[in-house]
Amino acid sequence: MTSHHSESSEDFHSYVLVTGANGGLGYAICCRLIDEFILTRPSSHSLRLIITTRDKSKGHDTIAALKDHIFRTRKHHKAHEKTPLVAKIYLQSEQADLCRLQSVQALIKRLVQSLPKLDTVILNAGHGGFTSIDWPLAIWSILTNFPHSFTYPTFKLSAVGLVTAPQISPDSSHAVGSQPQLGQVFCSNVFGHYLLLHGLAALLSNSSVTPGRIIWITSLEAYESTLSTSDLQGLLSSSAYESSKRLTDVLALSSTLETTQPLVRRLLPPPSGHRPPKQYAAHPGICATNMFPIHWILSYLMLAGFYLARWAGSPWHTVSAYKGACAPVWLTLASQDELDDMEGREGAGKWGSCVNRNGEERVIRTEVQGWGLGGRIGDNVGMPKGRRPPEVEDLSREGRERFELLGRECWQSMEQLREEWEGLLRDEDD
Repeated sequence: MTSHHSESSEDFHSYVLVTGANGGLGYAICCRLIDEFILTRPSSHSLRLIITTRDKSKGHDTIAALKDHIFRTRKHHKAHEKTPLVAKIYLQSEQADLCRLQSVQALIKRLVQSLPKLDTVILNAGHGGFTSIDWPLAIWSILTNFPHSFTYPTFKLSAVGLVTAPQISPDSSHAVGSQPQLGQVFCSNVFGHYLLLHGLAALLSNSSVTPGRIIWITSLEAYESTLSTSDLQGLLSSSAYESSKRLTDVLALSSTLETTQPLVRRLLPPPSGHRPPKQYAAHPGICATNMFPIHWILSYLMLAGFYLARWAGSPWHTVSAYKGACAPVWLTLASQDELDDMEGREGAGKWGSCVNRNGEERVIRTEVQGWGLGGRIGDNVGMPKGRRPPEVEDLSREGRERFELLGRECWQSMEQLREEWEGLLRDEDD
């Protein structure tokens, strides 16, 4: 479902793509983005918000819900009554299944043919692969280490070895039994997005004012120990979700390093005379979504635990997805000068949504093992325990060097995998 409008004065029109927007954090990002755009931009500016869902019915329902949200926002903010919001916000629904690479390529083709540029891509869609909870461990850790155990849980159980359906038809030159496997969680959270970025590189470099922005949605649970370069897809891991989020952190934060630039430019080759897009990492803190499968009664108990953790001093329990959307929406709407100044002074950061005890949200940096707060030695010395993830220590020169090597290795592996699969898909088309 698309709302068309004439393009004039390109600089005043913002194009934002949000993947996985039909519920949870993705939908909240769309709602918050609409609200803040309306409140901070003059009536001469407009936003085209492109959402992706896995099927048309979900896309139709999401567009209807967002239109209703725009109506309620206009009604609530009396100052905007004289400026019809329909002239400022345009909604476009697209279908894509990130675990089906041909679906990703079809989305790329449609967007390249229909859009003049993309200012921001928010890579939110994902899959957890969670199955249940280790209840004895959960009870023990909550009783002995609350609220830390509610911020960095170790009691979630995940399926091992989940793979996508075959990407290539049986009658092609690559039979189902011989084609490479793709980890389902890895493909949904990282690789499907990675292929999408390569196809949209030209659109992300087309802005005449600022470089495009790529916002990877990551997690507080991106533990260093869960990522193995010998099992980048997490096929052998019991922590495939955490592994994919650690990989996300590594790719986004190392994308600014000199050692990774040749590989980053292969993924995102800018047209001649244009600037390449910039990559950022953001997370929502701890918010209640439907990613984890639990009984509805337990979901209310979990929600109560989140509030107790917040009141006990945890800055990360945003609880609502709307508050969790604070960091990615800020990265979308902040001026490029502001972002460049902050990261120029303090280094590239992992930006997180956080709250105080009263639930007032803001954006702060998050520690990353091997990177600290901004990749600068000593920048995370003396961090409060409540804000420090497990495994994270004060950043040392050796740790920083290991992270840089890890970044280059991950980028190299991802590029090899991208080129391999793009070649297989070309053969399939032929």
